[in-house]
Amino acid sequence: MAKNGWGRLARTLLKPVLREAKRSLSDQIGAQQRKSTKSVPDERTAAPHGQRQGAGSPRPATTPSGSGPSGGDHGAYAGDFTGRVKAQYAPHPDGDADPGEIVWAWVPYEEDHRQGKDRPTLIVGRDGQYLLGLMLTSKEHTDNGNPNYLDLGTGDWDKEGRPSEVKLDRVLRLDESAVRREGAVLDRTRFDRVAAALSARR
Repeated sequence: MAKNGWGRLARTLLKPVLREAKRSLSDQIGAQQRKSTKSVPDERTAAPHGQRQGAGSPRPATTPSGSGPSGGDHGAYAGDFTGRVKAQYAPHPDGDADPGEIVWAWVPYEEDHRQGKDRPTLIVGRDGQYLLGLMLTSKEHTDNGNPNYLDLGTGDWDKEGRPSEVKLDRVLRLDESAVRREGAVLDRTRFDRVAAALSARR
C-alpha cells in the first residue's frame, strides 16, 4: 500500500510538469511552422520585372500594335528609302517575305513614323537587312490622273476582291519583324509593270 501511495504522489507531482513541457514543445513547433510558411513566396504576388508572372497576377497594360515602335514586336522605323530601287522578282511562299510577294505589314504614317497601321505591301527588293516595299491602297487615285499611283487590279491579298493601286512615290524600308503575314504572290507581268514605273521615277 505504501508503494502504491508513493506512485500516486509521484504522478500527482509530475503531472503539471509534464503538461507544461508538452505546452512548451507545442509552442515551439507552431512557431517553427509559421516561420517556414513566411519564407515561401506567395504565387499570387507579382513576379519580379523580367520574369513570368503567376496565373493570379495582374497583366501589365499593353499598347495596340498599330501605335508605333513601342506598340508591337517591330522595331523603330528605319525611314523611307530614297535611293534607286533594284527591283527583283524572287517570290518564295515559305513564310518569309520575298520580292514579288504582297504581304501585310505595319506601315508608319508619312507624317508621323511613330504611328501607323497594317497594310498590304508589295515587296520589290532589299536594302541590306531591310525589305523594300510599296504600299497598296483600295482608294481610287489614278482616275484623277495622279502619277504617284499605278493600277494593280485585284488579287488574293484583298478578301473583298477590291481593285488595288500601288503607291510609287514612297518606298518603305521595313524590318522583317514588321511583316504580319503573306498575302499573295503577284504575277511576273504585273510586277514588271510596277518595276518599270518605279524605275522611270528614280
